[in-house]
Amino acid sequence: MQKNRTDLDTLHYVPQPIISHRSLCRTYERHGKRLKLYFVFVIIIGIIIIAYMPCLQKKIKGTLKMPFSLLIKPAGPDCNLNCKYCFYSIKDCLFGQGPHRMSNAILEKMTCDYLKLGLGVSSFAWQGGEPTLMGLDFYKKAVELQKQYGRDGQIVSNAFQTNGILLDDGWCKFLNEYKFLVGISLDGPKKYHDYYRLDHSGKGTFDKVMAAIEKCRKHEVEFNVLVLLNDKNVIDPDGLFDFFVSQNIKFLQFIPCVENDPKTGKITSFSITPEQCGNFIIRIFNLWKNYGPDKLSIRLFDSMMHYILKQKHTDCTFGWLCDDYIVMEHNGDAYCCDFFVEPEYKLGNIMETPIEKLLSSNVKKDFAERKKQLSNKCFVCRHSPICRGGCLKDRLVSNYNFSDSSYFCQSYKLIFDKILPELTWILSTRF
Repeated sequence: MQKNRTDLDTLHYVPQPIISHRSLCRTYERHGKRLKLYFVFVIIIGIIIIAYMPCLQKKIKGTLKMPFSLLIKPAGPDCNLNCKYCFYSIKDCLFGQGPHRMSNAILEKMTCDYLKLGLGVSSFAWQGGEPTLMGLDFYKKAVELQKQYGRDGQIVSNAFQTNGILLDDGWCKFLNEYKFLVGISLDGPKKYHDYYRLDHSGKGTFDKVMAAIEKCRKHEVEFNVLVLLNDKNVIDPDGLFDFFVSQNIKFLQFIPCVENDPKTGKITSFSITPEQCGNFIIRIFNLWKNYGPDKLSIRLFDSMMHYILKQKHTDCTFGWLCDDYIVMEHNGDAYCCDFFVEPEYKLGNIMETPIEKLLSSNVKKDFAERKKQLSNKCFVCRHSPICRGGCLKDRLVSNYNFSDSSYFCQSYKLIFDKILPELTWILSTRF
């Protein structure tokens, strides 16, 4: 282990990057005149990339230190809410009865191993369950360890996904000081949020979440809002959009919900249909376009604009491979993805295996490559270069087959047909 550092203030803390239209404005201005011609060649370029990507990957494999993030679940699946639609609450069957808490020894080993890799940006994403259950002192310790094991000038970012219930002045002062980017779960107005997001006594949590948002604003904590689209709120895109605008929310992320009931194998009642998803996103796009794209960042649209300009998404749903991060559970177990915290996708344990070997394990490589197992439908689809079959978990909904088309395939076709041309026009005329 490295000795304690004396220059603890030389580590550069930066907010977790938000790739949005704001951060790309200069790029738009520089390329705006070329976009109309550029868009004509998008599909051709995509086909060429698909054809040659395997060869390119073989050539560069092992020669570059590819960046990746840690998605850390320090309290495992434990949560102070009892949301009906939560897919992670059942994971306690893997770890035994709670409480589940990460030890200081695991925290230190994980931090040391990760920072010594010397990546361009070392990104710690704290999630759950509910990460605030660890208490503020745990994260103060985490920051001290980052300072201890980080090199002079090394860039570190911390992201924090929370339900917001426990955020108070103390938390928010700390989150601001170390530039944590905070994601807060909020499913829309009170009638929608409180339908599923209940505490363990069955009470709604909307008022507490809104109070947490005000605390973040008071202490200038950078935050965004994550909205889970379920069967209740997906039918009211206008109501959701108007609500978030009225609350002066600047960064939004919509996550479509689809889950199988583990007992029946059927799609749950709180899931949404592909048609509902497509119609919702298209309506939100129209509202966003009329409201002013420079006033509100929506992650899906930002990712699509980034793709139009740079042929690369910022949303892993549409990535070429599933290799952006590894999941670190409270007990040191590492997994490929938080949607696949299952024994067959376990990479090992950080206390037994260095993090670089976890990342380069055959299990991780095989999982990353599964993104390429596209449905035959994808090979004849004009949207394949921008879609790449969607998230792996959504391919498993019907037959648990990675080569199936995504459950949201029809959604994506509707969305890309409608939105791609208009986003190109927006980029070429408004920025």
